[in-house]
Amino acid sequence: MSPDDPRRSALRVTVTCHTGRPVRVPGLAAWLSRVAPARARGEVCVALVSDARVRSLNREFRGADYATDVLSFPNGPVSGRHGCLGEVVIASGVARRQARACGHAFGTEIRVLALHGLLHLLGYDHQSDGGTMARVEARLRRTGGLHEGLIERAMGASC
Repeated sequence: MSPDDPRRSALRVTVTCHTGRPVRVPGLAAWLSRVAPARARGEVCVALVSDARVRSLNREFRGADYATDVLSFPNGPVSGRHGCLGEVVIASGVARRQARACGHAFGTEIRVLALHGLLHLLGYDHQSDGGTMARVEARLRRTGGLHEGLIERAMGASC
C-alpha cells in the first residue's frame, strides 16, 4: 500500500529499543494500526526497554520506585523521536514474566501492553473514567483476537 492510499491506516507505529533503533516484533505495528480506534492518528512509538529503564522512568514521572509493565508518554518523547502522538514504553523483562504467568507468547503480551498504552495516549484513564477505557479496550481486544487485557487482570481476573 502506498503512503497516499486512502485505505492506509491513520496510525503509524514504530517499534524501537531504548536507543531508538528499530526492533523486530513480528506483526505488532500492523496489528496495532489495524485495531486502533479511528481517532488514533499520527505516529506512535512503542519502545521495548529494560526493566531498569522502566523503573527509572516510573520513579521519575510517577514517583513509584518499581518496574511496571507499560508506561505512556503523550507528546513527550523519551527516546528522542519528536512529532509523534506519543510513546508507549514496555518493560521487556516484566512482559516476559507476565506472558509466562499467563501461558501465552511474549508477542501476545506485547500486544496487550501496546494496546493498553495506546489507549492511555488517547486520553483514556481506567482509574477515573467509570469503565469507559475497559469497554473500549475489550472491544478492540476482540477485534484484534486477544482474550484478555490489563484492566481485567487488575480487577482480579486470571489470564
